[in-house]
Amino acid sequence: MKKFSKDENGYTILPGFADVHVHLREPGFFVKETIASGTAAAARGGVTAVCAMPNVRPCPDTRAHLQEQLDIIDATASVAVYPYGTITFGQKGVELSEMEAMASSVIAFSDDGVGVQNDEMMERAMRKAKSLGKIIAAHCEDNSLLHGGYIHDGAYAHKHGHKGICSESEWRQIERDIELARMTGCAYHVCHISTKESVDLIRRAKADGVNITCETAPHYLVLTDTDLQEDGRFKMNPPIRTKADREALCEGIVDGTIDMIATDHAPHTAEEKSKGLAGSMMGVIGLETAFPVLYTILVKGGLISLERLVDLMAFNPRKRFGIPFSAGEITAFDLNERYEIKPEEFLSKGRSTPFEGMEVFGRCKYTRIDGRTVWTDHSTEK
Repeated sequence: MKKFSKDENGYTILPGFADVHVHLREPGFFVKETIASGTAAAARGGVTAVCAMPNVRPCPDTRAHLQEQLDIIDATASVAVYPYGTITFGQKGVELSEMEAMASSVIAFSDDGVGVQNDEMMERAMRKAKSLGKIIAAHCEDNSLLHGGYIHDGAYAHKHGHKGICSESEWRQIERDIELARMTGCAYHVCHISTKESVDLIRRAKADGVNITCETAPHYLVLTDTDLQEDGRFKMNPPIRTKADREALCEGIVDGTIDMIATDHAPHTAEEKSKGLAGSMMGVIGLETAFPVLYTILVKGGLISLERLVDLMAFNPRKRFGIPFSAGEITAFDLNERYEIKPEEFLSKGRSTPFEGMEVFGRCKYTRIDGRTVWTDHSTEK
């Protein structure tokens, strides 16, 4: 067990977290979030490095488009930001992006938000990424199996007349990609897994020596579709699934099948999230709630140790994606402070979280990067 240090106030000092799945929405969608607001939210959550997903406008499918994002990062980010490049032009799955031209400045390649539907295109992408020494990070979703669904195809959807998303739409594409990764030798990473079948497939692929890692998100480890309400803050893609899926994901956390936890922080405007389960945009935020929620449910709940949670949130993401780490990247939490999650306190422009009103332990008191304080909590000072 790591001996985490304490500061003069008795706060627990932890390494700064690294989140490999964050939507910063800039350029193009600054009403939802900016790099400034998103990285401020990251710092408040103890996160000192984020990987920015590429579904912005223009999306980083050419070196010139990527440079627009890099310039904003350089000017406004308060924590380290490592952008993804897209796999295909416009994330349309038709033609490979300028992968080689972007390779030196991106953390990996992803078309996150959509799955690459064409098998040949994904194989070509993997071979190119392999030649460049880069990871393919895949949003796995078979569009032919969606049928207009927007929450899990389970008891809640059936009872309340909602269109469901079947589990197969996720795991079927993971199954395909595992075989392509096996064939090409590409370093392959699966984004935001949510189903028990996905866990089983990845576990077996690892045992077979496939170069594969994966992430899941806090909401899949804590909630099930029995927790759903008629509220857009419970709508994300992939959806919250069943108790059996949650249990399989937790087992994957314990046995090492799941390598890391990422938030899939996906802010939208209040209007976009005000139209219930059927009409709201997909996506919830998570940078400011991930650690306290996971510490409360997984660590205090006895499933894993604090050391394991830190591995999942800080060390494992950096190791897999090659994210630099400095001993000066630290965050301090009062692990004994209990409080209610209140979206109106967030620094993110987004407010939509399924954890609104949840009582949690662990408040971030400050975050520092090489001696520079990027977040300090004044809310409980007397």
